[in-house]
Amino acid sequence: MPYAISADGTRIAYDTTGHGPALVIVGGALSDRRFAKFVKLAELLAGHFTAINYDRRGRGDSGDAPSYAIEREIEDLTALIEAVGGRASVLGFSSGAVLAARASAAGAPIEQMALYEPPFLVDDSRTPPADDFLVRMEALLAEERRGDAMRQFFVEGMGMPRLIPAVMRLLPIWRRLERVAHTIPYDWTLLGEDHQGRPLRRSEWAAATTPAIVFSGSKSPAQLRSAARALAEALPQGEHRELAGQSHNPSNKVLAAAVIEALAPARHATVARPAAAPAL
Repeated sequence: MPYAISADGTRIAYDTTGHGPALVIVGGALSDRRFAKFVKLAELLAGHFTAINYDRRGRGDSGDAPSYAIEREIEDLTALIEAVGGRASVLGFSSGAVLAARASAAGAPIEQMALYEPPFLVDDSRTPPADDFLVRMEALLAEERRGDAMRQFFVEGMGMPRLIPAVMRLLPIWRRLERVAHTIPYDWTLLGEDHQGRPLRRSEWAAATTPAIVFSGSKSPAQLRSAARALAEALPQGEHRELAGQSHNPSNKVLAAAVIEALAPARHATVARPAAAPAL
């Protein structure tokens, strides 16, 4: 498998599917490049893009470092884009959408962004997590209580009803998620202070000048719909679009079609110009 080498020497594993302009898929919490959803999404995008799935640091076949910093993840994404040609569009999902936007603000060579439901909490749609959320999470992980850490993340961090993680623990996917539970604090750190029910600070996103479409699903919780609109408004070239009938786990076909419509026309416009008339 190919690797990109990040600025700190960490190897970042990735796969490519299809042909055309590069489009990097940035997964959210607890995901990796071999998640069936993202593999299928890459296949659906492959007729228009070279779709790239990668393991964010600490996951799958990628390396990690003793301590986490957002800057390292931005460097990972930048190194990956350089490895596949130096320019790319990005499709960020959930906390991966936040990483993509932060990378844009840091000057990563991103041409366009499609961002799906960044998990900010920017209003009073639900009670914010307690101030000690991350401290308690890290304590559970230090004790190797990965299942308990995941339950805290799902219920307190994401606002899921307690019944859902209780049922998930009975499914095979739970063990797979537990293997990367140590990366949950990475995604929480990415959110910064934007999970306390306060509006986004426009100054924090002013440098993220990459054209961006921020999507939300009409059936998603109010928190996520509000967050998508808020990020679209905060980004200098942001636009919000709602996908009818979709939730935080959207149909791959619906999402792929929306991404192709949002990104492919502008990307191909530079290669579809009519030939110049011959000189007389």
